[in-house]
Amino acid sequence: MEEKRILLTKEEIDRKVKELAGEISRKYAGEEVLVIGVLKGAWIFMADLVRAMDMDVVCDFVRVASYGSGTETSGQIFLLYWPEIDFTGKKVLVVDDIADSGLTSVFLRKKFLEEGAVSVEFCVLLDKPSRRKTDFRPDYVGFTIPDHFVVGYGMDCNERYRNLPHVEVYED
Repeated sequence: MEEKRILLTKEEIDRKVKELAGEISRKYAGEEVLVIGVLKGAWIFMADLVRAMDMDVVCDFVRVASYGSGTETSGQIFLLYWPEIDFTGKKVLVVDDIADSGLTSVFLRKKFLEEGAVSVEFCVLLDKPSRRKTDFRPDYVGFTIPDHFVVGYGMDCNERYRNLPHVEVYED
């Protein structure tokens, strides 16, 4: 990646994370919520988000795969890790890096509800509604972006660029 095209600066992301954390904290004030991050892309966003929340949370992760080795989704969802938590009667907030096709989110919502969750909401840093293949809509959105493959702030291409403090458009 030679020429950078920064889409979101670290400062823009930091402001939005605090805003989302405040909104979520107000909604769930006095309630128990399980915050479940989608690995690997959401781990930096989730860490910053829960630290900015003004509430107690229980955190864990799921790991799913829908991308092959490139930049296009395979369309199939593979469950690679599921937490050992009893979701019966619980409220779940799924934190993901990006809502793209919506297939992963639909898969996860169904799985959490099958496991007994009473509610499942989604908080995403980035939303690409132009790529949607389902009627999924995230409950909390940091930024709506155009149809670009992006890296940074936890998001990668072939496991690279996760450590960038900003989000940039990936170009071969």
